[in-house]
Amino acid sequence: MTSHLQFGIDRFIADPALRRPLAGRRIALLAHPASVTADLGHTLDALAAVPEIKLSAAFGPQHGLRGDKQDNMVESPDFLDPQLGIPVFSLYGEVRRPTDAMMDSFDVLLVDLQDLGCRIYTFITTLRYVLEAAARHGKAVWVLDRPNPAGRPVEGLTLREGWESFVGAGPLPMRHGLTMGELAQWFIATLKLDVDCQVVTMQGWQPEAAPGHGWPLGERTWINPSPNAPNLAMARAYAGTVLLEGCTLSEGRGTTRPLELFGAPDLDACAILEEMQSLAPDWLTGCKLRNIWFEPTFHKHAGRLCNGIQIHAEAPHYEHAAFRPWRLQALAFKAIRRLAPDYPLWRDFAYEYEHDRLAIDLINGSPLLREWVDDPRARPEELDALTTTDEQAWEATRADFLLYR
Repeated sequence: MTSHLQFGIDRFIADPALRRPLAGRRIALLAHPASVTADLGHTLDALAAVPEIKLSAAFGPQHGLRGDKQDNMVESPDFLDPQLGIPVFSLYGEVRRPTDAMMDSFDVLLVDLQDLGCRIYTFITTLRYVLEAAARHGKAVWVLDRPNPAGRPVEGLTLREGWESFVGAGPLPMRHGLTMGELAQWFIATLKLDVDCQVVTMQGWQPEAAPGHGWPLGERTWINPSPNAPNLAMARAYAGTVLLEGCTLSEGRGTTRPLELFGAPDLDACAILEEMQSLAPDWLTGCKLRNIWFEPTFHKHAGRLCNGIQIHAEAPHYEHAAFRPWRLQALAFKAIRRLAPDYPLWRDFAYEYEHDRLAIDLINGSPLLREWVDDPRARPEELDALTTTDEQAWEATRADFLLYR
């Protein structure tokens, strides 16, 4: 069966007319392990095999170009690619933003990054930084577009002014519903950048189509874009479960289902589920929640038996339009706070190189969610009203940037 679907990289490789404007120019690539062609060759190798493409450099984001680092805040060094003899610069090592010397190594930067559709995923911050650098240096950026596996739904509070960070690239909700190509156009408009940016769009991507609702299930192989992004169910749950990185509960790192579950040795998952059901049952729709026991082999609570909850965001329990992972996770925190008011929920540690702001607030782009959880008088409908206003405003804003109707 031949697929009618082509990602940006596949169109770029297949169509010499698309590549013609790049003749004689030095090309760099920003990519990671999930940057693969339809036949699973890495994008760097696929480009190197095109005779008229003159590769002069490559860039790796968090976790590396070919993928080498398991956890957050584990840096990758610069190196020389042994096959191609070109420098590979790390944008998650000594620097987060490309230096002048790095920018001097190419004329056109191809960006081929698989995103998860979540604001805190650092690849979109890296996209912003390279666009800003390209505008300053008069370089061109071409985005080879890929699907947003979480699809078009929008959820979560918008990042508030002054809360930008490496996990907060701009005033986006947690679940933004855009592709990398669409995000690039939004960044350029929002930041008023004067930059030559082309998007090599996908052909045949249908973000609303079942069963993938964003990810072409059955047509494309899932490759982890980062070590703890092992499947589509994780990508769907991530806009909620990523909040766990800012708290003391395990998010399942050190298990084979990271970021699809949460728990701790001293939790009573059945009581938490009951409390969630009584507080806001309509926040739990579109998935199945299951009481589980697990023992992480590394990371939080390593080697200790944890009680917790797994979020099953896959068939037959998944309803794409009804599933709201951010609210679900917020409600879990609220339930724990109501059952155990003194539970040490929020993790106080340096998160993504920020030392003076709580990780949970950085992840959320403001203290609003934490304050709602910690205020015993605050009700679900109050958070819902605040968030719905943000979500509707974003839906209106992003309409101008949608490339796939």
